Amino acid sequence: MRNYSPFVVVAVVLVAAIGCKPSKPAGGTSASGGSAPSAASGGAVSESGGSAPSFSLAWSEYPSWSVFGVAHELGLIDGAEGKLGTIEQKHNVDIVLQELGYDSCLNSFTSKNCDAVCMTNMDALIVSPNRDGIALLPTSTSNGADACIVVGINNLDELKAHKIYGLKGTVSEYCFVRCIEEAEQAENKGYKAEDFQFTNQDPGAAAVAMAQKQESHQAIMVWNPFVLQTLNDRPDAKVLFDSSTIPGEIVDMVVVARDVMDKPGADDFAAAVIETFYQMNKELAKPAGGDDVLVELGRKFSKLGLEDMKIVVEQTQFYKTPAEAVALLNSDEFKATMETVADFCVAQGLVDNPQYGFAGETGKQLVFDASYIQSATEGGNE
Repeated sequence: MRNYSPFVVVAVVLVAAIGCKPSKPAGGTSASGGSAPSAASGGAVSESGGSAPSFSLAWSEYPSWSVFGVAHELGLIDGAEGKLGTIEQKHNVDIVLQELGYDSCLNSFTSKNCDAVCMTNMDALIVSPNRDGIALLPTSTSNGADACIVVGINNLDELKAHKIYGLKGTVSEYCFVRCIEEAEQAENKGYKAEDFQFTNQDPGAAAVAMAQKQESHQAIMVWNPFVLQTLNDRPDAKVLFDSSTIPGEIVDMVVVARDVMDKPGADDFAAAVIETFYQMNKELAKPAGGDDVLVELGRKFSKLGLEDMKIVVEQTQFYKTPAEAVALLNSDEFKATMETVADFCVAQGLVDNPQYGFAGETGKQLVFDASYIQSATEGGNE
């Protein structure tokens, strides 16, 4: 799942100390333990008899990223090296899926052991000094999936007296800080994030502690599936505030390394990933069979059932169409959002001087570029 750990602060240490896990196709069997294949290596043989260049996509279990694992099961792509699904055959490209933990995905990207990675807009900014990237596909946004859950606390004034357990230096803390800022703007009561006791703890441990009714844990800041699980485990718990307060600020994405885009077949790789995502959204929307696809997503996302997954995809809203994604990336609102995200990252010491931009800007370490969606979907208006 999307684990939101403070990656870049320890990135160099992590890469040097533990390296990367072997790549693992979505089908569940282990692939070879070496580096992920690149476009320069020989790929699968396409239907036309030619060699399909090979690229790798690292993903972790989160609703709009797990679609790639389910796409493997549906035969749209085949996550194993040397085998092609229907979309791969169409674009003459071999997509190797690396299913990893979130931190391992980021490590795989910065150590050049994968060509593309699923990560948040905030983490894309944080890792960009280690490897230039192109954020070409927004997949979803948190709209309630990140939440402050409390027991016996009714407002922010009461919250000040308690520790709020969550993972520091992450999207989770970003959500907390931004919600405090929004509350201050609305109520003008002098609320400041530094006046609250945000306390570092793994979200799983925080959720368990609240579920076990530990007196120390009257407030936690976690994300799904921990939000749903905690509310189910503690009927007396409630959401004090959540990411629906800041819609469109926490964005899940696919980012391709800039060095990869110079390789033969890279544009086909990008187009195939984009088409796969939108085809999966069409599968989810089908009156007959859509629920079955959602159940498959739930099996990959903490084994949640249909009813819980219906809530999950309301709180993790997919950018279901190319038009929605293009509108986001080209909007003034998203440009303002990235300024806010960058300011938070600098203030927290997560990145010193983020160099990011948008389509057409040069010399940036990270570029948000809707042109790949527009090219792959005939203008991005489907």
